[in-house]
Amino acid sequence: MRILVTGGAGFIGSHLVDRLISDKCGDVIVIDNFSRGRMEHLAQSKNQIQIVHGDICDRVLLERIMPKVDLVFHLAAQSTVLGALQNPDLTFQTNVVGTYEVLRAAVTNGVKRVIFSSSREVYGDQKSLPVPESAPVSPKNSYGVSKTAGEIYCRHFAQDGIEVVVLRLSNVYGARDRGRVIPLFIERAAAGELLTVFGSAKIVDFLWVEDLVDVLLRASTRSCPENPVNVGSGNGVNLVEVAQRICALTESGSSVRIVAERDPEVGAFTADVTEARKLFDLRCPQDPIEHIDKLIEQFRSEGRARALET
Repeated sequence: MRILVTGGAGFIGSHLVDRLISDKCGDVIVIDNFSRGRMEHLAQSKNQIQIVHGDICDRVLLERIMPKVDLVFHLAAQSTVLGALQNPDLTFQTNVVGTYEVLRAAVTNGVKRVIFSSSREVYGDQKSLPVPESAPVSPKNSYGVSKTAGEIYCRHFAQDGIEVVVLRLSNVYGARDRGRVIPLFIERAAAGELLTVFGSAKIVDFLWVEDLVDVLLRASTRSCPENPVNVGSGNGVNLVEVAQRICALTESGSSVRIVAERDPEVGAFTADVTEARKLFDLRCPQDPIEHIDKLIEQFRSEGRARALET
């Protein structure tokens, strides 16, 4: 089997690539423009995969690498709400045009299945939690809009006979991530700096990256669901408590400051993961951030390594 991973040098993509290689799932091709992805993320697998430095909006490039591909994991995206606010044109180009081009090339070249990583941001703010897949799609920011458009293109191309699995991911955390809330909190707490939380009632559903990888692999082999599927822990945690826990674990003396919510951000979200548990055996720990201590120790180890290098 030939497998294409778009955004394969990124946070989630590189974890997936490592598992595809360790589980001997097939021949793996990674395409990444390395705007966020890093070659070092592929250190474990780079000698066993084909790496293409390029952009998913490049139709000629996709037509060159897509032939004989059986399965596509489409992870490449401008992947943050604030990033979408700062650069809406890039978000549209990458998340909407890029998704269209990947799907078009997949259909043209006879790919059997595409697994599309959507987002809980398509729901916007909902009145009640947990949020099921039947809840209305009502994004409140341009990132959510771009993922909604991607889902619509998935439905459109599915009419041409290709199998498309749409997974609505909650907030994924783990090693190799940067620029999002948990790695930012760890960096600031380790430095003894103030941690800022935007809203005292902000509820987040965190999903450990390896649990997501399990779902991605199962979604590639099991029956293709007709509708999008939520993938999260199913357990929301208050972000203030997360920040306080990180401060305590780092023992740095950092404190937490609570300020007003930022309007583009969803105030509270917990996923109803009934379907993901049934279809993909999703693991749902009672403590969604049970691996925080592991990430803090890794951050310390990397800091010690950098200090030795200098």
